[in-house]
Amino acid sequence: MKRSSFVDLSHTIEHGLVTYKGLPAPIICDYLSRKKSREIYAAGTEFQIGRIEMVTNTGTYIDCPFHRYEHGKDTSEVAIDALADLDAIVVRADYRHSRAVDASFFSGKELRNRAVLVHTGWDLHWNTESYFTDHPYLTEEAAQYLRSCGARLVGIDSLNIDDTRGNARPVHSCLLGADILIVEHLCNLGRLPDDGFTFSAIPPKFKGVGTFPVRAMATLSSR
Repeated sequence: MKRSSFVDLSHTIEHGLVTYKGLPAPIICDYLSRKKSREIYAAGTEFQIGRIEMVTNTGTYIDCPFHRYEHGKDTSEVAIDALADLDAIVVRADYRHSRAVDASFFSGKELRNRAVLVHTGWDLHWNTESYFTDHPYLTEEAAQYLRSCGARLVGIDSLNIDDTRGNARPVHSCLLGADILIVEHLCNLGRLPDDGFTFSAIPPKFKGVGTFPVRAMATLSSR
């Protein structure tokens, strides 16, 4: 009998967390506190209802085509089979050796219809000043190669899948233009094998939203 184990690949979202410099941090507070709820419910019964105010690019999140293209699919239009239990592969690209992840890192690997997760190790710097500068990224050539190989989703454990030193975003443009989903700010990819697992990253079904936080996870099977 096969048993599954799970690896959480998501960062925790908390009040005041800065995911991307220049974007506001989330505000997480009570809409209805437990103390206030005692005035509403029977004695001994209390609840908390939370309130969250945030931009959709917060924590570990998925980019859908609508994020880049006006007529692209938003989170409500992406099919569930494009988000859950995807056959997956990890590509190792240690940031200490190179920040630019080019096509050579993917050459010779089976990528078609797979979630391709790029493990750079940059998540080590999460929630520090170092995370925001000189981060690893994919080159435009790498994005074109992934598109030509038929990758289904591409994830990275870094600030951005593109080089943010300029204003162009060729990797987003290339992948999302081909309906290849992107997941940024992953973590714990070092705990995964190179392949032999599935990947899931499922956002709520919001109309008119192209990016949203996910609980990204890997499912590993063993006998």
